[in-house]
Amino acid sequence: MNPTFYLAHYRKVDCARHSVKTHSVETSLFAKEFASKIGLDLIGELLGLLHDLGKYSFEYQCYIKSAVGLLRSGDKNYVDAERLRGQIDHSTAGAQWIWEALKDEVKINKLAVEIVSLCVLSHHSGLIDVFDVAGEDKYSVRLDKDVTLTHYYEAQEKIDHSISARIIELIKTEEKNDQLKKLIIQIHEHFSDPIRSFSKGLLVRFLFSSLVDADRLSTADFENPEDGKLRYLGNYPDWQKLIDCFEKTSFEIKNEVDQKRSEISSCCRQRANDEQGLYYLTVPTGGGKTFSSLRFALHHAKEHKLDRIIYVIPYTSIIDQNASEVAKIFDSISREIVLEHHSNLVPEKDTYRNRILSENWDAPIVFTTSVQLLETLFGGGTRSVRRMHQLAKSVIIFDEIQTLPIKTVHMFNNAINFLTDLCSSTVVFCTATQPLLHEVESSKGAVPYSDAMEIVDYPPLFDALKRVEVQDCRKSGGWTEEDVTERVKVFLQNKGSVLVVTNTKTNAKRLYESCKTLSENVFHLSTNMCPKHRKTILDQMIDCLDPSNPKPTICISTQLIEAGVDVDFGAVIRCLAGLDSIAQAAGRCNRNGRQEGLGIVQIINMQNENLDRLPEIRTAQDVTLRILGEYKNNPSDFDEDIIGHKAMKQFYEYYFYKRAHEMSYPVSSQNLGRDDDLLSLLSTNQQSVDEHKRKHGSPSLYLRQSFKTAGKHFRVIDAPTEAIIVQYNEEAKLIIAKLSAELSVKEEANILKTAQQYSVNIFHYMIKKLFEENALFQTYEESGIWYLNDQYYSKDFGVSLKPISQMEFLGA
Repeated sequence: MNPTFYLAHYRKVDCARHSVKTHSVETSLFAKEFASKIGLDLIGELLGLLHDLGKYSFEYQCYIKSAVGLLRSGDKNYVDAERLRGQIDHSTAGAQWIWEALKDEVKINKLAVEIVSLCVLSHHSGLIDVFDVAGEDKYSVRLDKDVTLTHYYEAQEKIDHSISARIIELIKTEEKNDQLKKLIIQIHEHFSDPIRSFSKGLLVRFLFSSLVDADRLSTADFENPEDGKLRYLGNYPDWQKLIDCFEKTSFEIKNEVDQKRSEISSCCRQRANDEQGLYYLTVPTGGGKTFSSLRFALHHAKEHKLDRIIYVIPYTSIIDQNASEVAKIFDSISREIVLEHHSNLVPEKDTYRNRILSENWDAPIVFTTSVQLLETLFGGGTRSVRRMHQLAKSVIIFDEIQTLPIKTVHMFNNAINFLTDLCSSTVVFCTATQPLLHEVESSKGAVPYSDAMEIVDYPPLFDALKRVEVQDCRKSGGWTEEDVTERVKVFLQNKGSVLVVTNTKTNAKRLYESCKTLSENVFHLSTNMCPKHRKTILDQMIDCLDPSNPKPTICISTQLIEAGVDVDFGAVIRCLAGLDSIAQAAGRCNRNGRQEGLGIVQIINMQNENLDRLPEIRTAQDVTLRILGEYKNNPSDFDEDIIGHKAMKQFYEYYFYKRAHEMSYPVSSQNLGRDDDLLSLLSTNQQSVDEHKRKHGSPSLYLRQSFKTAGKHFRVIDAPTEAIIVQYNEEAKLIIAKLSAELSVKEEANILKTAQQYSVNIFHYMIKKLFEENALFQTYEESGIWYLNDQYYSKDFGVSLKPISQMEFLGA
């Protein structure tokens, strides 16, 4: 074995060896390219060259060669690699190099040192805390680690001369500092603290993303060379080709609604050549936002030479329909123009290439969920963050922006400003009910707004696209299930189809039971059903609503049907909720303007509605009641439209005022050890800094964030749930049987991906109850993969906490 060959990776299939030198150079070239999107190519290159310096050490070489079988038990220098996994430090040495070289620098040079060393230190674990919540300086402790353990001097002696020379050149050059200085000046010009510190934290995260993705690409493409051939690596079809495909798509104009959709699309085309920044597409429900915003994005991407379009949708339950419709447009060029990335991908789309490209959103058009997007911006670890650099030089469309979790508002706003101001990205907020993200507390983070940022002149659209009359039908004591059933019966006779949207699964279930004899086509939708089950029901329901052959149809659903599901009912009954939810439900009524006159939407208050587990809905109800009262007194103040833009603006002003204290992502002392919020942890981190001052004196570091702690506590969805597999059909049962057998890790992962179509996320109280019922089983001991007894899954309701009737069980 050549003693001067330092091994980074080994491919057992053909005994190929990946040297530390080659890996470092490959990583540096990728990271340089990624960081160049924000003008920091030299820092990106330096990150790549430094990140694995410790792998030159004798200790690491013995470990890696023992791990891959080049050294065997009994050989000189053989070690127990399994025991040493994760124990040999190979990432600190590179950080120590730049720190030792430039630790006495000040201002921008010192900030560059902190950023580079922090990213290098963290590239396997996720960004570490600079200061933890106890005020301890975790960053400096790591840098001060004994050099005999980090192998700093040994690695410096052994490193390939060409790499060493380039590292020294990059450390010394003022050009990299000038690049960073230019960006920091922009941050200081645009923002003040705490937003200024938050933006610097996002800058760190962007560079960290560049390094992590570069490192993973170099490694993966060596270990599986065929994977490299599947990647685009930014070499996408020309935007003009995609535009030509899109513009050939004709949308038939059948009525006034279609005419308005065409006009909205034309406005989007006209505005696409405007400068980059933040835009608002405020269009009533059913106004054709998906295709109009895509038209804007395609032409805008071409005009500004951008890399990709990212379409962010709130729920996995609606992403498949939208992405499939868009993908069909580009089939003549390639079936892989549109990349879907979310947890419930159907098996036929979950190709190996899709998985490879999803790792870092390497595609011209990406459809993903708000959960994936927010995890990319704020989540812990390394898996999600590697995609962050792909948000630069992109058009990012947020569909149904009003669904943004309240607790993330300030962090989200600051991230949007970072992307539009510093990353050459354009962002579009799409919805019929624009939340007032520009009117929240600006010192903590608000987005800008002006009339010029509205892509279309939206107020006239609410009149032109008014297709429903909203009636306040609340009554003293509330509506009973019998009352609602009678009203459904009347609507079914008069309107042909009716949708009832409830706030709770319990009410939906009871109403379904009460209404199911009214028609042959009565449907129920709930998140207690697995995705495959919901899709089957939706397909059946859409077929019944086909205007060419309509059938009497009733649907009882929770609010999952409100965002983006393209259905058109004759009438809608909506249980009292936030005015935004009522407007979204109304968008499922007379959606395509086919009725003579207006569709009817009635707001009701259910008797005995239990919202103890849904405090957000209760708060939204209170605000809606206030708006309904004001509307009753002075309807002219709202242009005679309770779900129009004036009413919606007033709703959000009241709603955001009530919940302003939640918008910085508060974390309680029970979870953190003190009351604080993630906005603070990721910006000035004042409480940690104060604690450090009390113990050790004033810190000299510019960076002060608790990155790791914030990532650990960040959750897009509050309520803790766990996924279980349900026996919905024979395929689901076969999957469970396969998972119960002995499988390799890769085989199990592949089957689990398919199993997501048959998985339901349930709350802990439900899990506890199902354990008491002995209804949950593990695929094998300690697998952590649970499946449900088939007698606890209903064809009507999904997961049940009690055994379903034998008749229903047999008929399922």
